[in-house]
Amino acid sequence: MAHQDNHWLGLQGRVCVVTGAGGGIGRAVALGMAEAGASLVLLDTNLENCRATEAALRPTGAKVLALECNIADADSVAAAERAAQAIGPCDILINNAGVLRPGGLATVTLEDWNLVLAVNLTGYLLCAQAFGKAMIERRRGAIVHTASIAASNAQAFSGAYSVSKAGVAMMSRQLAVEWGPHGIRSNVVSPGMVRTPMSEAFYQDPKVLERRNATVPLGRVATPEDMAQVALFLASDRAGYVNGQEIVVDGGFASMLMSLVPRPGFERGN
Repeated sequence: MAHQDNHWLGLQGRVCVVTGAGGGIGRAVALGMAEAGASLVLLDTNLENCRATEAALRPTGAKVLALECNIADADSVAAAERAAQAIGPCDILINNAGVLRPGGLATVTLEDWNLVLAVNLTGYLLCAQAFGKAMIERRRGAIVHTASIAASNAQAFSGAYSVSKAGVAMMSRQLAVEWGPHGIRSNVVSPGMVRTPMSEAFYQDPKVLERRNATVPLGRVATPEDMAQVALFLASDRAGYVNGQEIVVDGGFASMLMSLVPRPGFERGN
């Protein structure tokens, strides 16, 4: 992310917990938060990647703590929450960690199904419960969940992925209703196609990248920074009256349905 002045967001001095901080969207959010003056608690199952994010944040001068954490394990989350108190009580939680396992519903294994739900959905609840305690006590806070356009558009042969992301969107709305009276907002960023470590294998073929770019009205697949900027806004007081919402960040991809239908005389260039 190119250096920019994010201080208009009013995030100076806030403590932000980012899950899946070892790369991709999580790392981009962490960098944006650090540049805006926030302190960071970085969580990831891969501690080496998490520390690489910590190193990337070092030039910002932000206070940073990198921790190994499996968000699907309640004990691991509880241990991370205790360790994070060294930085301070949580003001912002970015629920971002995720996994993807292929498989059609006729043959997907129970092991893969349960793993995806455990990380992508149950893990988000565990983190909200653990880091939300400080928010409820102080009657302020913001939670931003990374879902996907797959939450609203079935992504075939991806096992529990779409189901898990649809669950995230609903859980966020439920948190917004239950925790809103405590001054806590809960919102969702739903990315379209983004080049992240989890999806990078798809882009190794230049023809695939070209075809994917062509399906987006803005003409390109997103970067993690595109998602991070929206997450920062939702986490900030600038979005202080935004609660229970989902922002789709896909460059217009989800609006392309009718463009796929042949319509002689109404094609591009006619």
